[in-house]
Amino acid sequence: MKTMSRLALAVAGFVAVAGMAFTAQAGEIKGKVSVQGLKSAENIAVYVDAIAGKTFPAPAEHVVIDQKKMAFIPHVVVVLKGTTVDFLNSDPVGHNVYWPSVSGNKKLSHNLGTWPKDQKKPFQFNDLGVASLLCNVHPEMYGYVVVVATPYFAVTGKDGSFEIKGVPAGTYTLKTWSEDGKPTTQSITVGEGAATADITVKK
Repeated sequence: MKTMSRLALAVAGFVAVAGMAFTAQAGEIKGKVSVQGLKSAENIAVYVDAIAGKTFPAPAEHVVIDQKKMAFIPHVVVVLKGTTVDFLNSDPVGHNVYWPSVSGNKKLSHNLGTWPKDQKKPFQFNDLGVASLLCNVHPEMYGYVVVVATPYFAVTGKDGSFEIKGVPAGTYTLKTWSEDGKPTTQSITVGEGAATADITVKK
């Protein structure tokens, strides 16, 4: 019995150490997006493309997009496939939310209707691609939901910088999307610590 107990402890210790080693392998991708011909490097989606053999469960927590001061806030949101987005209206007027397509596929268009202040409507995004958000009551309003296949993504800040945390070690395809620029694709290898990606997006 003592021998079995020692063996069990040894196995448990090995599993714990292996688990710690696996966790330690998670790294991050940091970098900066520069632009050519675009007004700003802000609000550019940067994400790790689909990983072969890996699927990711949708998060239980909802993402909120507000309609405030006649704008969609945030302007660009990246979500994992299957994520539910709550569209909140914080303005004193009614807003409508619809998208005419997802990445050009008009069969995936959707109209959530119109609702008043302090109310919200949820929608689960199950199709990969970009939904261009519009309001048919206020045509000056627009925003974007970028639906991706992995939870490893970011949106650039005002200076074009971004950071993607918790990425497992490996070699991946890093992609970008922006409303005015051409998509970019590049390979990146992640180990322990931070991998650096300098990206240029052209109009």
